Amino acid sequence: MFAGRDVRSDFPTLHQLVGGRPLVYLDNAATTHKPQVVIDALTRYYEKDNSNVHRGLHALSMRATDGYEAARARAAVFINASSPSEIIFTRGTTESVNLVAQSWGQANLKRGNVILLTEMEHHSNLVPWQVVAERTGAVVKYVPVVGDNAEHGLDLDRLDALLTPEVKLFAFTHVSNTLGVINPAAELCRRARAVGALTLIDAAQSIGHESLDVQALGCDFLVYSGHKMVGPTGIGVLYGRRALLDAMPPWQTGGGMISVVEFSGSRWKPAPERFEAGTPNVADAIALHVAMDYLDTLGRPEIALHDHALAEAAYGALAELPGVRLLGPKGKRAGLVSFALKDAHAHDVVTFADQDGIALRGGHHCNQPLMKKLGLPSSVRASFYVYNTPEEIDRLLASLRKIVAFFGRG
Repeated sequence: MFAGRDVRSDFPTLHQLVGGRPLVYLDNAATTHKPQVVIDALTRYYEKDNSNVHRGLHALSMRATDGYEAARARAAVFINASSPSEIIFTRGTTESVNLVAQSWGQANLKRGNVILLTEMEHHSNLVPWQVVAERTGAVVKYVPVVGDNAEHGLDLDRLDALLTPEVKLFAFTHVSNTLGVINPAAELCRRARAVGALTLIDAAQSIGHESLDVQALGCDFLVYSGHKMVGPTGIGVLYGRRALLDAMPPWQTGGGMISVVEFSGSRWKPAPERFEAGTPNVADAIALHVAMDYLDTLGRPEIALHDHALAEAAYGALAELPGVRLLGPKGKRAGLVSFALKDAHAHDVVTFADQDGIALRGGHHCNQPLMKKLGLPSSVRASFYVYNTPEEIDRLLASLRKIVAFFGRG
């Protein structure tokens, strides 16, 4: 995989001991590590080019502006947007969803309208729609998941009944951060478009793992975070079709997003500047550019194959543990596996695994409604990325066997 390249050597954080053992980092759905080239890009910007953008006429400002706008153009190519003007930089997926909810939602939703979500949504793509529904009189409905462990994914047979003309927006995750379900995003967009509904795809868990093409998907909005794709924290992208962005009012106001300000009122710039008030996150946008280049150097199809293979291997191995309850599909899945142990709380499992140098995630994973439906207070999640190996799955299983034996003694 990756043409024999030693990918792990690119990531300095991985080369450390935790609990006296080499680190096994399996918390990639929460955040990924950064290759040295991304770290170097941040350092280089602050050492050489640190300046505000767009309005400065000196050399540093012009270099910073060029780097910032080059990152926007690179993001457009990365997801095949039709123009860089369809790319808005935000702090991440959460802010991107909130921007659409507060700008497009407040301006277009009204009483009787429906916002359709799914039962597997992350809180970031659920709570903002609940808030805007309360303010506009719209109603939030959900496409259910099927199976005791949600192993069958979304109930697509119910979708036509839910996609009524009252639905104005269908917002859904591409990949579930708890279940590992890969939703058929292009099909969901097509079926929503047939009833006149707009679509928003939460691509936080897929953007760094496979190739995405917004034009082929047919979505109206797509959101993601840099830190889940070997980029920095605090930077993300909102893609929106240009016609929609031009019709949306600004969410935040201030410097940089105005064309004219008078005491009697102000006028706004077009997108994307209209939605980037104040000093933008220049350094992290430039580093995100490097992260996108890095992923394309590895090859996003190869990344997808690698991650899926690790997840399927981990699922099969975990299924052999006594008292384990696995969540999500038994077959093809994204690069993560969530599970619960019969006699151990997820937080205890994560704490014990940490003593073996293994980083897992335990909790509700910002999926409280889903966890409640599944009858679980929490689950343990192992999530994989480009630098993980089959040997690390062996380390995970060895640690979990000890944990099962410890908690099973009573």
